[in-house]
Amino acid sequence: MKLIAATEKDIPLIQDLARRSWENAYAEILSSEQMEYMLATMYSQEEISNHLKHPKYHYYLILDENTDSFDGFIGYENGYEEQTTKLHRIYLVPESKGKGLGKTTLEFLNQKASESGDKRIILNVNKYNAAKNFYESQGYTVYDEGVFDIGNNFFMDDYLMEFLIHD
Repeated sequence: MKLIAATEKDIPLIQDLARRSWENAYAEILSSEQMEYMLATMYSQEEISNHLKHPKYHYYLILDENTDSFDGFIGYENGYEEQTTKLHRIYLVPESKGKGLGKTTLEFLNQKASESGDKRIILNVNKYNAAKNFYESQGYTVYDEGVFDIGNNFFMDDYLMEFLIHD
């Protein structure tokens, strides 16, 4: 597996990977209307382009070197809060699950967060998303929960999780 820093030219690939993973991860959780709204706003060309221009926001593509295919991506922001990296997005296409790519990608994130001087990683996960169990298996714990208005009468009902980086 290899993680490759994404650039503007990779935005269509990120959009495609997001759609493919979301259609699997959220089919039973979100209405198709909410999923389309979130993909259109959170993964628009403009939104991702703005992230890529932000010096502390990073996207990496996850390349499975065995199949020479891109199987997902990660988007995170160093210094989101004091000494805290925010994992905004990590998604894998359904056919790549179980290969250890998620675990390896989180280990990469731990290293990048530590290198930036951050001591903590936080993320939001939908309360009904099985990914919560994966994060817990990697040492993340729930520290709060929240309901977030994302516009268009849609809401995210999430657990807030954290991982403390030990030197």
